[in-house]
Amino acid sequence: MNSQRTTANSNPFSRRHFLQTTACGFGSVALNALLAEQASARSNPLVPHRSHFPAKAKRVIFLFMAGGPSQHDLFDYKPRLKLEEGKKPNIPHAGREVTVGLENSMSLGPIASFAPRGQSGMVMSDLLPQLATVADDICLVRSLSADNRSHDQATLQLHTGAFLSLRPSMGAWVSYGLGTENQNLPSFITINAPTDVRNHGSAFLPAIHQGTRLNAKPSGPKDLPIQHLRDLASPESEQRRRLDLLQTMNRELLQRIGGDTQMEGVIESFELAFRMQAETPKLVDLSHESQATLNLYGVGKEPTDKNARACLLARRFAEAGVRFIQVTMDGWDHHGNIRDGLPKMCAQTDQPSVALLQDLKQRGLLDDTLLVWSGEFGRTPWSQDLSGTQPLEKHGREHQPESFCAWMAGAGVRPGLTFGTTDDYGFRVVENRVHLHDFHATLLHLLGFDHEKLTYRHGGRDHRLTDVFGDVVTGVLS
Repeated sequence: MNSQRTTANSNPFSRRHFLQTTACGFGSVALNALLAEQASARSNPLVPHRSHFPAKAKRVIFLFMAGGPSQHDLFDYKPRLKLEEGKKPNIPHAGREVTVGLENSMSLGPIASFAPRGQSGMVMSDLLPQLATVADDICLVRSLSADNRSHDQATLQLHTGAFLSLRPSMGAWVSYGLGTENQNLPSFITINAPTDVRNHGSAFLPAIHQGTRLNAKPSGPKDLPIQHLRDLASPESEQRRRLDLLQTMNRELLQRIGGDTQMEGVIESFELAFRMQAETPKLVDLSHESQATLNLYGVGKEPTDKNARACLLARRFAEAGVRFIQVTMDGWDHHGNIRDGLPKMCAQTDQPSVALLQDLKQRGLLDDTLLVWSGEFGRTPWSQDLSGTQPLEKHGREHQPESFCAWMAGAGVRPGLTFGTTDDYGFRVVENRVHLHDFHATLLHLLGFDHEKLTYRHGGRDHRLTDVFGDVVTGVLS
């Protein structure tokens, strides 16, 4: 049965009003059905839930470019930077920005050529030749902004909506709101995850909603894709008997203490892990994919192999019913020698990312899958020389949360659209600013949720992914 996640689930006063309203409007039959749905959700929090309204997307694949890709060299072409290259930056500051060391910096033009792509004329760099071929399939947002220029805090805000407190991650909120379409798999998978577990954690949401870590390219026979999933020393029947005994003791303890969300999460995760033993090995085995598919992603060759495996696994898990799949592609933090480092990262990620889009599209999955590509922030229009002695061609770029770029494709997103504008230096947004709270609100909207109503009561108040902020960016919706 389905259940609907709103403030009615977490606030007893809202819940009473919600049930009374439902009973008056639809009668006792509808009320009994709703109560049955909620009972089912309590016994298994991963059963599929209804969203607030019909959704464009059933699932999300989030490609996280950890480190901060340089928008000036990939997506946001600014001729003025090339004209003023090597000169002192003439950036119009508002007085709030961190400018320490800027007096020793120089304007740095794009390190590669730009050109219009596709029928839409979307402008992007030569460093992304594969993405250029699907420009008419993506929506490029050039006006994202965040609130922190530290990697850890900016990454935390991108994933959880906050950088000063422990909050549930995007994937955990989606799992809580929608459940999973496959009861033998988690609702949230994170592939090649960052070391900070907060970025895929559930915080105060039930623990069953945290991301399950998966290693796309194990280094050896003991380095499994999902650690501790299988017990090769015991037959399945014996494992089932041990688990039944353990679960009986856990439930008796839970009943005595009157409920505990962490313990409930442990009980549920034990059951899920047992079911996963049958399903997961088949999904992480790429040997049954055609050679054409492996070649499309770049599996088995360098420098694409690791990210190609991750993207192909993302498609397989999406196809199998997982709601939120996160793929981390690390290495975009180019403070120095960006002319060498950035092309290498593009070569590692461009083909796998585009192959994922193309594969989803040809399988009909892109119609109800939201594909997102983003880093935690962008890079500055001025150069950075960490040693203080390097020539300009060896410089990199500093962190820039004031503006950065991301792209989306698939369910409910306008293809071929370039959204948002920055100033002549690509520093500050001057048109259609999209804060991370707006980004999160839009993601939830495409999944069928009013971001103000997908809440969970904790610490005496209702919490949500967007905190008390955020507006849906209607301009990017199809």
